[in-house]
Amino acid sequence: MAFVLVGIATLGAALVTVTTRQLVHAALWLIVALGGLAVEYLLLTAEFIAWVQVLIYVGSVVVLLLFGLMLTRAPIGRSPDADSENRWVALAVAAAAAGTLVWVVVDAFRTTWIDLDGPAQGSTEATGSFLFRHWVLPFEALSVLLLAALVGAIVLSRKGREQAIPDNAARKSTSRKNTSRESTSRESTSREDQS
Repeated sequence: MAFVLVGIATLGAALVTVTTRQLVHAALWLIVALGGLAVEYLLLTAEFIAWVQVLIYVGSVVVLLLFGLMLTRAPIGRSPDADSENRWVALAVAAAAAGTLVWVVVDAFRTTWIDLDGPAQGSTEATGSFLFRHWVLPFEALSVLLLAALVGAIVLSRKGREQAIPDNAARKSTSRKNTSRESTSRESTSREDQS
């Protein structure tokens, strides 16, 4: 019963994540959805996967996303650009992807049996040996992808500052020219008055 309730709450948070028009709210609802998945893993007695979910996804990916929003100066409030007119197409693609994923998982694990005499399937030993034998390359690719996203956000934020600096320098030089012109005209006026 708890598994179903947490699943419904996680699904609701995921729906709010993809339908809200505020980017920061979407990131915060994503934390709730990913946290709900971690609770589901705990209910399935996969403690290692649950803590990896919390540390990597909630602790790293969402924090990186929030840093990216801050560094690129994304709008904090409602963003009209966050809404697209392709909602029905997106819904159809999401339904097709969900159906395909369910079919692939059911087909792949239809004849799979759990070895009760071996180590528990959610234990650190079983999960670590499986991950680092078969999934090392995707883990490394993910770390490079996250690093590239962080560097890209920094580059985008610096580009905005570099464009602002010449504008400020041009304003300062214009104001200096205007000040020097005003002081020259004042000096000439005061000389004329003296003569």
